[in-house]
Amino acid sequence: MSAPTDDARAHAGAGPGEDDPYLWLEEVTGDRALAWVRERNAETVADLVSGGRFASIRDGIREVLDSTDKLPGLHWRGEYLYNVWQDEAHPRGLWRRTTVDGVRADAWEVLLDLDALAAAENENWVWAGAEALRPDNQRYLLHLSRGGADAAVVREFDLSDGFVSGGFHVPEAKTTACWIDIDHVFLGTDFGRGSLTTSGYARIAKRWTRGTPLSQAVTVFEGSPEDVRVVAVHDATPGFERDLVIRRTTFWDAQTYLLGTADELSLLELPSDATVDVHREWVLVRLRTPWTAAGVAHRAGTLLAVRLAELLTGDWKPTVLFEPAPDTTLQYWDWTRSHLVLGLLHNVHSELIVLDPPHEESDQWARSPLPGVSEVDQTQVMDTNPDHTDELLITTTGFTTPSALLHTTVRTRPEVLRQEPSFFDVPGHSVHQHWATSADGTAVPYFHVTGANLDGPTLLEAYGGFEICRTPTYDAALGRGWLARGGNYVLANIRGGGEFGPDWHFAALREKRPRAFEDLAAVAQDLHGHGVTTPRRLGVTGGSNGGLLMGVMLTRYPSLFGAIVATVPLLDMRRYHVLLAGASWMAEYGDPDSDDWQFIAPYSPYHNVAATPTYPPVLWITSTRDDRVHPGHARKMTARLREFGHQVAYYENIEGGHSAAADNAQRAFRRALAFEFLWRHLS
Repeated sequence: MSAPTDDARAHAGAGPGEDDPYLWLEEVTGDRALAWVRERNAETVADLVSGGRFASIRDGIREVLDSTDKLPGLHWRGEYLYNVWQDEAHPRGLWRRTTVDGVRADAWEVLLDLDALAAAENENWVWAGAEALRPDNQRYLLHLSRGGADAAVVREFDLSDGFVSGGFHVPEAKTTACWIDIDHVFLGTDFGRGSLTTSGYARIAKRWTRGTPLSQAVTVFEGSPEDVRVVAVHDATPGFERDLVIRRTTFWDAQTYLLGTADELSLLELPSDATVDVHREWVLVRLRTPWTAAGVAHRAGTLLAVRLAELLTGDWKPTVLFEPAPDTTLQYWDWTRSHLVLGLLHNVHSELIVLDPPHEESDQWARSPLPGVSEVDQTQVMDTNPDHTDELLITTTGFTTPSALLHTTVRTRPEVLRQEPSFFDVPGHSVHQHWATSADGTAVPYFHVTGANLDGPTLLEAYGGFEICRTPTYDAALGRGWLARGGNYVLANIRGGGEFGPDWHFAALREKRPRAFEDLAAVAQDLHGHGVTTPRRLGVTGGSNGGLLMGVMLTRYPSLFGAIVATVPLLDMRRYHVLLAGASWMAEYGDPDSDDWQFIAPYSPYHNVAATPTYPPVLWITSTRDDRVHPGHARKMTARLREFGHQVAYYENIEGGHSAAADNAQRAFRRALAFEFLWRHLS
């Protein structure tokens, strides 16, 4: 293991843009920058795409992605289930709907053909979401992105008549839109100069009336430029209609207000860093830090419930719905019409629990397991239908267990609606969970998936940030491109994630970020120490925040790995906060314009590149249309590595946004590039 050298640290004292010879690569569509991108892309494609193995990997992945046997992602709206389906014939996708019976029969009603729309309008439309006008779900606000960026155009759509002539239309921006009624919407968008936060999101929420210019929309709330964003929403739950404003002051802190009929605001007096869910008569509060309410102390990770009416009077005592344990955390929850379903993790293995809210004035919540799924290791609620029924859609999955889609009504054993086939075969495979010991003595879990070839190369993956959990899942692209070809796979649940609740995240927050790096290094060393693999045969990969992790592995722990692949990586930690959405992440990493730079500088990958030691070969993959993590991170890091003579490959997809791919062909190509790069350097 090696630490940054003194000459590498010399780069770290530069201010934003000072002494940065590659600042011009931040010009996303600049002629010089794009010429550089084309040169790097041509080099990488010429090197990796030649030969039959790349084509075989790419075509095998594409076959899975286009397969009619894959599970559809579903969202309930009334009696219908909605889905966007992409395959070879429909690369941009079909927006369609069906019923539960239709899922069984694979019978769908197509609502919008995105390929036909893109061709007719000469646009590279990528689906970015739809907001339904409840309760009839006949009208929608469609979000259409150019090339997969977060910024999107919003257009009104009627299920019977198509796009509404003269209807609501918002130009391209990072817009939030919510129906109030047929003639009014809440809107947060780029209203012009001064209307955005430093993170690039709306700081003003307005009410817009049909038939009036956007400039005449009425402001209902205005936040600060230093906030992350402001959002106004209408809750259309029958019998509980209300308006709310959420002011997100940092990535982790927010204020939730009830918005009255005269636009008066009532602040819900709750911890700013808690997750707040207002549903029917209830307010759920999931704590990120300890909190004392009504004289009772509650631990971080606890889920509390209180009636909204009591909260507003100030005379209330919350009910504890869940308390964390050292090995158990609350991952998420979902409401049905009459029940609350909790998704728990026990040592990164899932469990679903059903809670029945009290009736009358009782505060007793009945608790029971969800029938028929408790014995399955990894389960996830896909969606519920809380306005109408107690139905749930559930997926079950595992590293080598094909995913299944189940339907249940909470009290009945689930029925399998769809079962994916086995898209890959790994004879003699096994899945085990192990624990590595990090530098400070913390036990860090990881899953190890072995194939028939125990001596094959091993791919290690991790994320470690933003309290995001990484759990076992059936990834057919990984199966075909890696496992079935003789590779082994490891998923590390390092600190910074949420696998063990808020404390697991806080352990690697801001100045403690190096704990996440040490955890991943410890897993790599554990694999070496137990003879699972050697540094030359161990690859490591991650994306976004995980791309930052890869940059640190490259510059701080180069001797542990034989190859590194990162997608849409975050690498220049001196300027991340002035690039696109970067300012919104300062609560996670710190503010490099303050004294925080003292703890950021030692690990900022871009500032710690040096001529020595020798780095393992690395591949950076990004997208010109990524308006979340700036492609300049990967561009500049590549240029700096080339300057120092290191082996680096680079590929930038024009489309794709933060996922670096907009359709199945691009997804297959991106994954195949990564696997081919790893095979070449590890096998």
